[in-house]
Amino acid sequence: MINCIIVDDDKVSCKLLEGFVKKNSSLNLMGVYNDSISARNDISRRNDIELVFLDVQMPEMDGFDFIGSLEFPPNIIIVTSSEAYARKAFDMNVVDYLVKPITYARFCKAIDKVIKYYARKESGNLAEEEEIFIKKGSSLVKIKIKDIIYVEALENYVTLSTKDDRFTIHFTMKAIENHLPTGSFVRVHRSYIVNKNMIQTIKENSLDLKVGDNIVSIPVGKSFRDMLLGDINVMAR
Repeated sequence: MINCIIVDDDKVSCKLLEGFVKKNSSLNLMGVYNDSISARNDISRRNDIELVFLDVQMPEMDGFDFIGSLEFPPNIIIVTSSEAYARKAFDMNVVDYLVKPITYARFCKAIDKVIKYYARKESGNLAEEEEIFIKKGSSLVKIKIKDIIYVEALENYVTLSTKDDRFTIHFTMKAIENHLPTGSFVRVHRSYIVNKNMIQTIKENSLDLKVGDNIVSIPVGKSFRDMLLGDINVMAR
């Protein structure tokens, strides 16, 4: 089940969403918040919230400020009374955008997107052979997932590095992490995700990746080191 919360200052809307969540066997409701600051404070202290149903227009902190305030935002479904924010929402990599009044059928369609999102993330080696198109200038360039060597966060963008090229896209690290197969990629730092197959050496606070004929050093964060070592085959005495 997907752990979710509702963040909306409209209590009527909250009641409707709460009823929809309880009808859906794929969801587990962890909380309902009528103000975004309380929700933000709770999310920043825990790591089990996987999905947020989020209103945009709220006092003190609107929905977009809410997303921007989180270092690693969970999956977001926007729930709002206006279509005006759709472009900005999708630029921030929300999963879906629901305009009030919401029907249960439309709600279910949004949840199906989330489920497919997780299914793709967990598809492991099958995804390695998948090909994606990335915009570069005015063109779309096709690359294989397995050819991505590492991902680096740069403010509101991320860069994908392959042996021959480097691509900059408007994505969050959370969103790109959810797209990459966990069998091949691991997050090693708040700003880096690496292809495990390209790791040459792991040091105390860094690792070396083979990029063509060159070796690139990537920092390893303290909070990510144990996860990295648990995710690879280690033979040691």
